[in-house]
Amino acid sequence: PSPTVSAVTNQTLCAGSSTAAINFSGNLASTVYNWTNSNTSIGLPASGTGNIASFTAINGGTTVVVATITVTPVFTNAGVTCPGIPRNFTITVNPIPTVNAVNNQTVCAGAMTTAITFTGAVAGSSYSWINSNTAIGLGAGGTGNIAAFTAVNGGTTPITGTITVTPTYTNGGATCSGTPINFTITVNPSPTVSAVTNQTLCA
Repeated sequence: PSPTVSAVTNQTLCAGSSTAAINFSGNLASTVYNWTNSNTSIGLPASGTGNIASFTAINGGTTVVVATITVTPVFTNAGVTCPGIPRNFTITVNPIPTVNAVNNQTVCAGAMTTAITFTGAVAGSSYSWINSNTAIGLGAGGTGNIAAFTAVNGGTTPITGTITVTPTYTNGGATCSGTPINFTITVNPSPTVSAVTNQTLCA
C-alpha cells in the first residue's frame, strides 16, 4: 500500500524558545518518515529520519525566519520500498525586539519636556513603558511614544521619574519581548526669594 503522513501543525515562536516536539503518524504502522528542512538557521538540521524532538529556535537577525519542512512517508515490504506523497509544514521564528537608548532629560518645573520617540532594530515592534514617579507630570504607564508634557515639581528639591521601556514584537500569534531599558526625567524646582523689608532712614 501507499503510505501517508498526517498533517502537522505549523509553529510560530520566539527566538530562544523551545519548539513543540513533532511526532509523525500515518495510515501504516511500519512507515518510516524522512524529512528535509529548507532553512537550517532556525536550529534544525537539513534532514533527518523519524520524529523531530523539541529544540531551541534560533533567530539572531531582525526579521522573521521561516523554515519549510518536507516529510516523505516510506513503506518497505518484501524488499520493495514505496514512497508516499510528501507533506509540508513550517516553523517560523520571530526575532527578539530591541529598543534604542533614550537620553535622560532635566527640565525646570513648568517647562515642556522633549517628546520621546521609541525606535528599535525590529520593524513593527511595539513599546510599553512605566514611570516610577507620577509627580513629575507623566502618567504611571502607557504604550507607544511619549508626547511632550509640562513638567511638575511643587517642592524645593529636584524630583526624578525613571521610565522603563519594554519592546515587544508579535507575529503569527507569538509575542516576543526584548530587554527593557531605563531613562530618567528630572524636574528641578522653581526657586523663590524671601521678602526683604523696606528701609526708610535719614540722610
